[in-house]
Amino acid sequence: MGGKAVEGLPNIDFSTFVLSLSHSALMHLGEAPNPETGKTEQSPALARQTIDLIGMLEEKTRGNLTGDEERLLEQILYDLRMRYVELTKPR
Repeated sequence: MGGKAVEGLPNIDFSTFVLSLSHSALMHLGEAPNPETGKTEQSPALARQTIDLIGMLEEKTRGNLTGDEERLLEQILYDLRMRYVELTKPR
């Protein structure tokens, strides 16, 4: 089942999965619109949970990824964490 494309959807691989999680975090950070409503909404708690989930994936897959997959995870986590800090810092 893994890796097969469903009609109209991209093949699922590790990078696609991580990018999907990243998009969810961006949506919760208010940086991307909700695909169902078209509106941007902020939910810092859900953003944090998704970022933590990606961090857990990084930890649990360490040593089992290609160099490109490792770099993708590192870059996404850095970007999302910085955006989260910016969103939640006291004003």
